[in-house]
Amino acid sequence: MAIHKLGGTYNFRDTGGLPLADGGTTACGVLYRSDAISSLTPTGLADLAGSGIRVIIDYRTPAEQKMAPDRLPAAREVEKVDLPLLEGAFTGMAGEAMQRAAASGDPAAARKAMEAALERLPTLGQLYIGMLEHGAANFARTAGEVAAGEGAVLIHCTAGKDRTGVAAALLLDAAGADRDAVVADYERSGQDLAGEWSDRMLGMVGSMGVPLTEQIVTLITRAPAEAIQSALGWVEETYGSAAAYLRAGGLTDTELTRLRARLRQPRAQA
Repeated sequence: MAIHKLGGTYNFRDTGGLPLADGGTTACGVLYRSDAISSLTPTGLADLAGSGIRVIIDYRTPAEQKMAPDRLPAAREVEKVDLPLLEGAFTGMAGEAMQRAAASGDPAAARKAMEAALERLPTLGQLYIGMLEHGAANFARTAGEVAAGEGAVLIHCTAGKDRTGVAAALLLDAAGADRDAVVADYERSGQDLAGEWSDRMLGMVGSMGVPLTEQIVTLITRAPAEAIQSALGWVEETYGSAAAYLRAGGLTDTELTRLRARLRQPRAQA
């Protein structure tokens, strides 16, 4: 059973229903994407248990998972696949440096360390390209799990916009989804996360003494079109296509064919 919301999340959705470049739409109930599922409500747990989701792929680091472990239904066995992507975590080197600076107890040293950490922060586009440079095997594994056809797959990270956004864009692009639709699906995360989620995350980061500059706010809460366009542009310039990138990461031709078949809604016979 396809589901359209998951109680306790902010950025959950089915990637089905997007237009394909050659006509038709992406299939519903095959690939879902979300922010963290550590705070699912009882209704959310029940919906997850009753869904067709059989594999959950988590791109968070071990530290992130320890702080907010997935909440999974006891009533149904779900395969959990951990594919951590450090480049998408705000708890990476820059984030950790900020935390150390805030806790140092030396205001002058803390300010210098904070400034140095902020100078090293990438733009979202740079973050995504770094993720793509080092994460091909993880993204190919994700595509392989979808291609396997053992039920639906849910991919998630913390916000569901960066690591999850790049993964979703790659798979949808490889399946032939219309590029504008892929970009629009990515942009939707900024809308879904606005308000309560963004306010809470920015408050937490601000409490560490991190100045909430436009760059910081964008990195944590926003999903501008140019970021994913930059990432997909890099894939095309470097590999030729998303499909070729996934092949370079280990996806077989047979798996690619199955991936496309699963993510494309069969057309009705005339």
